[in-house]
Amino acid sequence: MLAQPQLAVRFMTVKDSHALNRSAVFGALFFSVMFGVLATGALTNVWFSMPEHGGRIAAASVSAGNIDLIIPTFINRALPQWFGILFMLTLLAAVMSTLSSQFHLMGTSLGRDFLERGILNLSNPGHTLLLARAGIALSVVITLFLAWRLPGSIVAVATASFAGLCAASFLPLYVGGMYWRRMTRAAAIASLCVGFCVSLFWFGFVQMPGGRNPAVLSFFLLNRPTVSEGPILGIYWKWVEALIVALPASTLTAFVVSLITRPESPEHLEKCFGVSGVVNHKEDSSEIYG
Repeated sequence: MLAQPQLAVRFMTVKDSHALNRSAVFGALFFSVMFGVLATGALTNVWFSMPEHGGRIAAASVSAGNIDLIIPTFINRALPQWFGILFMLTLLAAVMSTLSSQFHLMGTSLGRDFLERGILNLSNPGHTLLLARAGIALSVVITLFLAWRLPGSIVAVATASFAGLCAASFLPLYVGGMYWRRMTRAAAIASLCVGFCVSLFWFGFVQMPGGRNPAVLSFFLLNRPTVSEGPILGIYWKWVEALIVALPASTLTAFVVSLITRPESPEHLEKCFGVSGVVNHKEDSSEIYG
């Protein structure tokens, strides 16, 4: 969760360290509540297994075994109607906040970084807003198409995959950039590339989502459910999440590349960390990262 891009967008808009200190209170409360929320999904098995509620586990009690319907079914059948309305309103509020940051990030990445600076190599600032808006619109269309076409029981798989990909790609460079003065630009780029590529390979060729669905690229390109069907070193890697492999790989890459590349200049470190050795939140990010 710490490395998800929508949270990075929020962090970049913070005015100063005082705002971060105030948000720490709400962050601690949120994480405390989340432990109870995570346990709710598993504990619904107790309710569904009772004879008066069907006598079957949660996955067998929903339509077509679609595990995405477990929590909605539990709320509709076990809790008062008013709670379902409150739950939906709360969910929509959280989704709107998250989607606004994610669409902003996807749109600007596609419009400014990929098209304006990469493919088209434009220098006129007037194109930035137009391309960013086009990128956001395209991101919305792709999101709607995926929501329409993806099969059931996809929410848990997609959530775990997205969180794992973000953690492997961004977490080492975030932590290194904030707390390790020896972290270099080359190490951050290398760590991001390794985390992304290892995760993509693992999702495509090794990991079987849900323990039964085939790895997509392995199935279509090699006509095999996975490239690692048997145990290796006593471990069935097809059931291991990509995060378990990709995060150590990207972390090691960040550490090794930082040690073998030239350190950042003292002036740059002073601008980033300040005299106290902690990240300077008051500086304009465009001045720091240039």
